[in-house]
Amino acid sequence: MPNVLSIDFVSIDETNISQLRALNASCFPIQYNEAFYKEVAAQQPLTLSKFAYYNGLFVGAVCTRLEAKNRKLYIMTLGVLAAYRGRGIGTKLIQSVLDYAKEEERIDEIYLHVQTNNHDAMHFYESRFEFIRGEKIENYYRRIDPPDCYILYKMLK
Repeated sequence: MPNVLSIDFVSIDETNISQLRALNASCFPIQYNEAFYKEVAAQQPLTLSKFAYYNGLFVGAVCTRLEAKNRKLYIMTLGVLAAYRGRGIGTKLIQSVLDYAKEEERIDEIYLHVQTNNHDAMHFYESRFEFIRGEKIENYYRRIDPPDCYILYKMLK
């Protein structure tokens, strides 16, 4: 991995949610609705969703949701600005989520949805973190092609 960057984590809250909107707009082919941003800003603990902060800039973010009822942690988004990809930022963000989940008694599984043609993302989660490719869900996405996704998951217990 060339030139791994030293980053800091900054919790996402109401004071910096506009930076998450800007980062997501540049990283993803879909636009997230206001309910998504309200959920991220209001969640507790604050460490569940965070920015990667480098040299005065927010260069990446991971947003997760604790689903305590079924003992799962859902990775809603992971995004790193294009100019900073391949520098260990996404790996550090996901590792921080895994570290939290392993310490948290009420989490047995971490999962996410990945578009079926996003081979880089599948390789990232499967090779670096030993996620397992689960079922394919048809027509999961509404305004992007292909609309299908896979569930990737990792059992912790």
